[in-house]
Amino acid sequence: MTGTHREGLPDWAREASFGVFIHWGAYSVPAWAEPIGALGTIPDEQWFAHNPYAEWYANTIRIEGSPAARHHAEVYGSAPYEDFLDRWQAESYDPAEWARLFRRLGADYVVPVTKHHDGVTLWDAPGSEGFNSVDRGPKRDLIGPLAAAVRAEGMRFGVYYSGGLDWSVADHPPIEIVDHLRTHRPVDAEYAAAATAHVRDLIDRYEPSVLWNDIDWPDAGKADGSLAELMAQYRGVVPDGIVNDRWGADVWDYRTSEYSAGSNHETGTGWENNRGLGFSFGYNRIEDQSLTLSPRGLAQHYADVVARGGRFLLNVGPDSSGRIPDVQLRTLEGVAAWMAEVKPHTTDRRFPGDDEVAVSADADNWCRTWASGGRLVVVADRPEAVRVTAPGYEIVHVALPE
Repeated sequence: MTGTHREGLPDWAREASFGVFIHWGAYSVPAWAEPIGALGTIPDEQWFAHNPYAEWYANTIRIEGSPAARHHAEVYGSAPYEDFLDRWQAESYDPAEWARLFRRLGADYVVPVTKHHDGVTLWDAPGSEGFNSVDRGPKRDLIGPLAAAVRAEGMRFGVYYSGGLDWSVADHPPIEIVDHLRTHRPVDAEYAAAATAHVRDLIDRYEPSVLWNDIDWPDAGKADGSLAELMAQYRGVVPDGIVNDRWGADVWDYRTSEYSAGSNHETGTGWENNRGLGFSFGYNRIEDQSLTLSPRGLAQHYADVVARGGRFLLNVGPDSSGRIPDVQLRTLEGVAAWMAEVKPHTTDRRFPGDDEVAVSADADNWCRTWASGGRLVVVADRPEAVRVTAPGYEIVHVALPE
C-alpha cells in the first residue's frame, strides 16, 4: 500500500523525550514469567519457551515443558487463562494518582495497552461483548478515566493496540519460534474488520496523540484498503497525532526499538526506544530490586537515548489491583527530581559536532550530552571532569543519581 505518513514529526513530538508505557491486564493476575534476560540478548530459539514477558503468559503456558507451563499447573491446575479476566478486579485503580506520578517524572505522553495479544479489551470495544473489562473483571472502562487524568496533568495521551496477534480469535498453536509471528496470527478479513472497528472506536472516543500498533496488521486489512482508510480517519481526527512502525505497511511516522532489539532503527532523530523497568512489561512478581533498573540505571538509559536523538518510552507494570509495585515506585520516585533538571524542552535538540561544540571525557567517566535552547546538558559519572567547549551556551553539569 502507498505511504500515508507525514513529512517530519509535529512540534510536540520533536520536543518530547520521555513517555510512559503501561501494560496492565488479565496477565497481571498470575504476574509470572521466567526473568532470563532482556530482549535482544537471548537467542531466538530459547526466547519463547522461557519468555520473560509476563504479558505473554497465555502463550507461554501452552508451550509443553516450559517453566511457565509447570508453574501454571502447580499454582492454578488446569484453569484456563480466561479465568484471570474474572479474577482481575482493579480495586485500587486510581488514574489521577498514576497521572500525578507520571507528571512528576516529567513524562510528555502516556500510552496504555488497550488490547494485548490475549484479546481482552480495556474498554467496551465494539464486538468485544463478554471479553472486555466492562463486562467482566474490573467491570468498567479503564481507558477513558486515564485519558482524562493524563490530559488534566498536561500530558499527551496515546493508545497501544495489538493488531498483529489476538489469541482469543484464532485457534493457532502456541508461538514457539520467531517465524510463528508470521504464520500463527490472524490475517483474515473477519479479524481485519474487527481490529479496524476497535481502532476506529479508540480514535473517535479518545482522540489519541499516539497510535501504537504491535506486531503487524492483518493482511486482509492491508490488501482491501481498510488500513489506508483507518489512517486517513486518524489524520483527520488527530492532525498532529503520530503513528509507530509496527503495521507491516508504510503508514508510520517514526521507528521503534525494544530493549536492544531493533537498534538499527535508532538513527537520526525522532525514533523511540521502549523497555520495561525489569525484563517484563506486564507485572512480574519475581522481579525484585536486583532485576529492576535502579534510579541510576534508568537515568543512564534515558540520557543515552536522548543524546542520540531518540525518545524513551518507559514501561510501568501495575499489579492486578492497579497499584504500581513498590519495587517500581522506588526507581520512579528516585529519578523524578533528576529528570526535572535534565529534560530538554525545545524542538531544536542538537548534539556535539552539530555546532562549535566539543565535549570530551576520560574513558572511565560515562558521559552523554545534548543541547536544547541555550543549554548544553552534560550528564556524567563525574561531570566536573568533562571538558567542554561550547561558545554561547549555558553549560549544565548533571551527575547521575545514586
